[in-house]
Amino acid sequence: MVAGIVAGMLINLLFPPRCPGCGTWGVRLCGRCLALFGMPKRVPGTGPPVFALAGYGGAARELVLAFKERGRRELAAVFGALVAAAVPRLPGVGPDPWLVPAPSRASAARARGGSHVLRMARASGFSTVPALAFARGVRDSARLDAASRQVNLAGRVRLVPDCLPPPGTPVVLLDDVVTTGSTARACVSVLKAAGIRVPAVLTLTTARRTHPHG
Repeated sequence: MVAGIVAGMLINLLFPPRCPGCGTWGVRLCGRCLALFGMPKRVPGTGPPVFALAGYGGAARELVLAFKERGRRELAAVFGALVAAAVPRLPGVGPDPWLVPAPSRASAARARGGSHVLRMARASGFSTVPALAFARGVRDSARLDAASRQVNLAGRVRLVPDCLPPPGTPVVLLDDVVTTGSTARACVSVLKAAGIRVPAVLTLTTARRTHPHG
């Protein structure tokens, strides 16, 4: 045990932690970057009601990317706590909702060591089920426009029959970022077709510039 403590101290001395949002040395996450994430605000647009905690830019974007792509898995606890605080404030959700993470492409999830959104959902403390998956043929949407994203997902979001919430349970779809809303619409459509009520979609960030947090 003592050896482990000493090893940890040496690692911190040789490789001091840095905030993944702004790069500040000596802290794993600084208060200024954490404060960029507020309470859920409605994201303008048609389709299911989508709420986000921050704008997808600057340090907030860097935090999401650090968690998603750069191996900072400890941020699951941070984002899970933000989700835990936000879900009860979503309109129409009611008590004891379940979380359904938005799916990731299988190859992307493998590269990340598993679904980062599922990890965040479980860290929130809410009951969580990976009820959705992408079928084969879904491309990386990063460089696709709104119309192409919609075509990319058409008919390729499927239910996972063994991972459904109890009948009648309200569900919040959870994701890390909303851009055009295509993923949210496709996922909610599949859930609703299965008789699952989805009163809200919650994302950490929104790429739409009209978000009140930036």
